[in-house]
Amino acid sequence: MQIHYWHCANHNHKMLAINGMSDHLHVFFGMRPTQSLSDLLQKIKGSSSEWINDQRLTKRRFEWQQGYGAFSYCRSEVEKVIAYIRNQEVHHQKLSFLQEYRLFLEEFEIDYDERFIFKELE
Repeated sequence: MQIHYWHCANHNHKMLAINGMSDHLHVFFGMRPTQSLSDLLQKIKGSSSEWINDQRLTKRRFEWQQGYGAFSYCRSEVEKVIAYIRNQEVHHQKLSFLQEYRLFLEEFEIDYDERFIFKELE
């Protein structure tokens, strides 16, 4: 979706990769200190929801779940992360999104409460 690229570029962030599955989206970008992460993601989620609904891409009104996961990577890992994002279809044949997300939380040593973890699609 071009809308994600526009929001990143419009605020001087550099889009590096974007790809998703039916239940999640990965957006990888170089972030500038001109905007908070929560503000950028609110704009991305809001405008993409509006676009999806305007285009009638779903039978019901589309809404993102509340919240998001954000992880940072060092410059030496950029190509690895881009390759990972581009290969989502293959990657998720082995792990579900929720399995992967919990692994990220553990790998990044982030304490979490199960009540606030993303929910399975209905």
